Amino acid sequence: MATNALTHGITIKDKIGYAMGDMGGLLTFSLIGAFQNKFYTDALGISPGKIVVLILIARIWDAINDPLWGAFIQSRKPRPQGQFRPWILGFSIPLAVCAALMFLKIPGLTHTQYLIYAYVTYIMYGMMYTAVNIPYGSLASVVTDDELERSSLSMWRSIGAGVGGLPGTIILPMIVYTVTGKYANGTNIQALDEKKLFWCVMVLAALSVLVYFGHYKLTKERIPPQKKQKDKNYNAVATLKALVKNRAFVMICLASMLLIAFQFYYQSTFTYLFTDYFGKPGMYAFVTICTYLPMAIFIPVMNKLIKKFGKKELCAVGMAFAAVSSLILFILRGTSLSHNVYVFLVFTFFSGLGQTFLVLEVWALVMDVIDYHEVRTGKREEGMAYAFFSFTRKLGQTLAGVGLNVLLAAIHYDGELSKQGIALGEDVLSKLYDISTLIPAIMLALMAVILFFGYNLSKKKLAEMHAQLDEMRASE
Repeated sequence: MATNALTHGITIKDKIGYAMGDMGGLLTFSLIGAFQNKFYTDALGISPGKIVVLILIARIWDAINDPLWGAFIQSRKPRPQGQFRPWILGFSIPLAVCAALMFLKIPGLTHTQYLIYAYVTYIMYGMMYTAVNIPYGSLASVVTDDELERSSLSMWRSIGAGVGGLPGTIILPMIVYTVTGKYANGTNIQALDEKKLFWCVMVLAALSVLVYFGHYKLTKERIPPQKKQKDKNYNAVATLKALVKNRAFVMICLASMLLIAFQFYYQSTFTYLFTDYFGKPGMYAFVTICTYLPMAIFIPVMNKLIKKFGKKELCAVGMAFAAVSSLILFILRGTSLSHNVYVFLVFTFFSGLGQTFLVLEVWALVMDVIDYHEVRTGKREEGMAYAFFSFTRKLGQTLAGVGLNVLLAAIHYDGELSKQGIALGEDVLSKLYDISTLIPAIMLALMAVILFFGYNLSKKKLAEMHAQLDEMRASE
């Protein structure tokens, strides 16, 4: 494998290229949080209870598939183009195809046939996303070994994710709904138009392939792998045992699991909230703006803040602030302010302000714990570590999907009423507001507790760890 002796010194080309990797994935992945649940309940007529079972079965398969794929990637002999980049490019087209099929409604099928179709397409998309995302997540650890450069890559990854998620969370909500009636107060009843949604997904899927190609061309793997030949004796079980004993790794997995659960939950719930409670699905676009605008504020000064306070410390305080902001929205329930969409967006902005630190730095934290694993074991096992980490994030996605559908069933939400121009009951709408505010506040608070008291790579300990790692690599 052609490598450069210099293991750091990334340029703007590296940063843009790395960002494009998550941008390509989020062009379609963001649609799951924004539209998939509503597509299943409203377009395919699948009940929330059946969606819960679908998600659980998909995650059981992921528990088998993800570690196997991580072990497979880890044990392969690197190609001249790199250890991870060829896999990302190779699976980008199958991923795009599966994304489009996941939002296709074939006319004339029975409810059972739609359910079977949902199983096949949802699981296939998950497998293709794993095939791309595990090597992509592992890539950063071989692009640079410098802590601040990795922090910069993490921020650029978040930028890429934000840009990739913009079409699905800002543009599509303004396009894919049709007015079917009016509430008593004159607010429009709006229903999801599955045909418009499918053609929008087709465009985004095609665009994702082009973005992945750009990612492949612009990135470079600088750090050579430890194993020059295919390792036939690679022991995935031993690696998993070592990772589970790594406290920092386990804690960041838990925090990231809750982060993805929170993101998927609020994206899905807010789709219902802005469509059915506020009657303004187009305003959902401002949720994305309120979430990502704080990132634009902090990105220019993030490395300075990290140098002064540390990554763990910033993330923990930020999540506590976000939890309080979300809790205030729940406290407003029953007042006239709870029906004011602009008040809701203001506190969403404050919550986004607190979330910014973990969202921007989560990938840098992952690279830190992979380095910590190398210090503890003497082995750099990015593929398997990221496969395990990726699976815990899928568990977060499961937690969000199962939790949302259980709660939708509990409040007696009926997704087919809006298509008939029938208004939901006030009791249902009130409970929809409750589950859209209280549950996110709880998840944010749990993340703050994990980061404060569980994750143990403080600013001081991180400096000591990197000094050890430099000595180890210098002696190799």
